[in-house]
Amino acid sequence: MQVEKFYYDNRIVKQFAFATILWGVVGMLAGLLIAVQIYLPAANFGLPFTTFGRVRPVHTNAVIFAFVGNGIFMGVYYSLQRLCKARMFSDLLGKIHFWGWQFIIVLAAVTLLAGYTSGKEYAELEWPIDILIALIWIVFGINMFGTIIKRRESHLYVAIWFYIATWITVTMLHVVNSFELPFSMLKSYSFYAGVQDALVQWWYGHNAVAFFLTTPYLGVMYYFLPKAANRPVYSYRLSIIHFWALIFLYIWAGPHHLLYTALPDWAQSLGTVFSIMLIAPSWGGMLNGLFTLRGAWDKVREDPILKFMVVAITCYGMSTFEGPMLSIKSVNAITHFTDWTIAHVHVGALGWNGFLTFAILYWLIPRIYNTPLYSKKLATNHFWIGTIGIILYTIPMYWAGFTQALMWKQFTAEGTLKFQFLETVTHIIPMYITRSIGGVLYLSGVFIMVYNIYKTVKAGSLVADEAAEAPALASHIEPQSKQYWHRWIEARPIQMLLFSLVAVAIGGILELVPTFLIKSNIPTIAAVKPYTPLELQGRDIYIREGCYLCHSQMVRPFRDEVARYGEYSKAGEFVYDHPFQWGSKRTGPDLARVGGKYPDSWHFNHMQDPQSMSPGSIMPSYTWLYENKIDTAITPAKIRAMTTLGVPYEKGYDLKANADLMEQAKKIQTGLKTEKLEAGANTEILALIAYLQRIGSDIKNAPKPTVAALTN
Repeated sequence: MQVEKFYYDNRIVKQFAFATILWGVVGMLAGLLIAVQIYLPAANFGLPFTTFGRVRPVHTNAVIFAFVGNGIFMGVYYSLQRLCKARMFSDLLGKIHFWGWQFIIVLAAVTLLAGYTSGKEYAELEWPIDILIALIWIVFGINMFGTIIKRRESHLYVAIWFYIATWITVTMLHVVNSFELPFSMLKSYSFYAGVQDALVQWWYGHNAVAFFLTTPYLGVMYYFLPKAANRPVYSYRLSIIHFWALIFLYIWAGPHHLLYTALPDWAQSLGTVFSIMLIAPSWGGMLNGLFTLRGAWDKVREDPILKFMVVAITCYGMSTFEGPMLSIKSVNAITHFTDWTIAHVHVGALGWNGFLTFAILYWLIPRIYNTPLYSKKLATNHFWIGTIGIILYTIPMYWAGFTQALMWKQFTAEGTLKFQFLETVTHIIPMYITRSIGGVLYLSGVFIMVYNIYKTVKAGSLVADEAAEAPALASHIEPQSKQYWHRWIEARPIQMLLFSLVAVAIGGILELVPTFLIKSNIPTIAAVKPYTPLELQGRDIYIREGCYLCHSQMVRPFRDEVARYGEYSKAGEFVYDHPFQWGSKRTGPDLARVGGKYPDSWHFNHMQDPQSMSPGSIMPSYTWLYENKIDTAITPAKIRAMTTLGVPYEKGYDLKANADLMEQAKKIQTGLKTEKLEAGANTEILALIAYLQRIGSDIKNAPKPTVAALTN
């Protein structure tokens, strides 16, 4: 048998490992800042680029795509070479991938802080960056599949299945959700509107968690856990069931983020059913991981790497049990829009993704630097500090979420709401403070890791090209007599890719297509009209400042919400919303019916000094809105873009849109002047007031049906 000698590329692994650490620190520091801002408005620093609304998407994108993203690539580039017994397909493609991804991260941070956002959670980046992401992702795919095709090992190990499914599904999700119509070099409007946009966004948003934060990490778990424990995976058959059931079921679950909203009931029900079914494959993966450690618990007690892995897998099991539970309507009615969701997300992010990443770094860095870990004791201290940090972070958030739900829904004996919304905010501030203490502890553990790895690197020397040898692969397909049934597809990466695509595409097609093609799913409302040019400018300012991150625009059909906010929301209200603004968290009250609720002067004073209008408010001030001028030069382009997307402005309206804008702005300015409030001509505060006064006003001002109409 001919043996070939070759070299593994550890340089690319090192680069992604160091990037993982760097962006982990940056992303967590941003998270700690917004955790403080949520109870201390002064921490917004009175600057436009340091407010909660702009820093929060920097935090989520940095943690998801920078920290976890680089962690994925670190794990894939290390494990794939060894599982395929081959060097990566192209060193050049690896370099383009690495530097391209870091460039994307920097662009993301700069543009988000500058206020360039699409307004869609986990997909905030604007159209030029979306294109760049797609290109770099394709570079990664070519490098990955090139390596798999030239492999010296016929069997595709289970980790590689998850890598393949991740790549094809993320490609599909990113392309579909990123359909947008640019109207400037850095701004665009979502191709979808209202209910359709909400469905596409949470089909993407849920599955960004599924196929970026979960499936690739399951792949690296299947490689690094057996390596660290020096034991084989517990069950090969369970891994097969786990893989195919997971990727097929996951894609259907997105609508459970939209229960009790204006989304059609059939789509909500599909999301609920498939979310509950997800418990089985998710726990199959968790049990396969934990049972791999059977007989190795003495080693777990001594080895901090295995400690991290055990807690990571346990957190994966907890969050993947909780997710289906939150998709049950009776539970969702309590938890949605509350801090319970924040706790749920961070069990996965801090426990599953964070701890598994730390374990891999502690295992991998000493090996590519050919030296033992500097200090097991420091790693163990990191484990315990991080674990306490997770507990202090999540328990107060669960408590806060349950408190919010109970206070929101409580009525007096006379049948009126017992608590004003602001009371529910101030009541849970101690939980917010405790959460930030937990964040400090978790981040302190990360700094311990940074020191430990720094000392390890200093003591060793990078083995940039690690020598290896393996027999040449005569055939990628084993003889038929020796094949286990699943080996047929394992030996064929292109077939694995295609079957994975079919498995994940079925759910997406069957959920999205009816919503777009069946007109009766989204009935229109005659009273709902397109936004005026000034209102459209104000809406874009609202999105730029991240207001949707704290305020929802979706009144659910509950007694307490109708009593607090007004008539529940209908699908036809949102047909001109590109993008939708339903929100996912109520740090502030819902705004779906805020139009006409307060005079213009109230909004003017509230945006300038929120505490003056709402004592105890945690909202920051937006003083720059009183100085910035509306960019009227871009108004015609916005109107043309909206017209292209189907908004029924009259032909040629783009040419006279600014005249209407000026007239409406002057009217608001004159009204404020009568109350001795000076607003500069054509300033952004006028546009924002116009938008806030418009929200929900179409429905409130619509003529009510007569008794005769109702009976006919």
